[in-house]
Amino acid sequence: MERTRIPVDVETRAPGGQTNAYVVGRTDALLVDPARRTPALDEVLADRTLAHVAVTHHHPDHVGAVAAYAREFDATVWARAGREDAFESATGIAPDRTFRDGTVIPLGDSGHVGVVETPGHAPEHVAFAVDEDLLVGDLAVAEGSVVVGAPEGDVRAYLSSLRRVHARISSSARLLPGHGPVVTDPRAACARLIEHRLDREQRVLAAVESGATLVDDVLDAAYEKDLTGVRDLAGATVRAHLEKLAAEGRVEWDGRRVRPA
Repeated sequence: MERTRIPVDVETRAPGGQTNAYVVGRTDALLVDPARRTPALDEVLADRTLAHVAVTHHHPDHVGAVAAYAREFDATVWARAGREDAFESATGIAPDRTFRDGTVIPLGDSGHVGVVETPGHAPEHVAFAVDEDLLVGDLAVAEGSVVVGAPEGDVRAYLSSLRRVHARISSSARLLPGHGPVVTDPRAACARLIEHRLDREQRVLAAVESGATLVDDVLDAAYEKDLTGVRDLAGATVRAHLEKLAAEGRVEWDGRRVRPA
């Protein structure tokens, strides 16, 4: 099935300053993650029949033009079931329909897109299956890592989502991410991201076991790089890791101070 990636310049903390919008199909097409309206995206849509608009998750750098394109094309707006109010608050438009894991969005003569729940980066995060490929939003990137930060980020859910994608996707498939280039070796990318997250967890745990009690102390011990400009994101990541470790009984964490279990 035809799919087109359109990088959109947008205010985002992701490297490169762009979010990838995707147009899937040609007749009754689906638009995914329109961060804002651009001439390049307008041009792609000019010779399509846009019927559906959806997002992988509700973060501002993925939703900015949802309402504009939905209203212009009278498209059906989709949102994660149970997250309708959050979706409307983020996009400025109420959803027409909702999806869950396994929901199929029909694209007329073009075929269909399947919904795959992939929470972790955000609680409502989903991927969209297009033939063998997956539009994965902020689940994965070709290089670097994905922020999984408290309060909405859930490291346990994120690792489960990566493992699920690793198990289901074929070696010939691709991951089409929300930021950066297409991922051509999806299993290797999932394995790398899982390893990175578990390595960070071990560094956080080691910092706690060495006597760090506050987030800033853990942060300084767990990161061996300059955090200028991203210290807040790293701090949110540390908090998410502490929440996971606390849920597993490996540390005691009250939201402010942490100590070994």
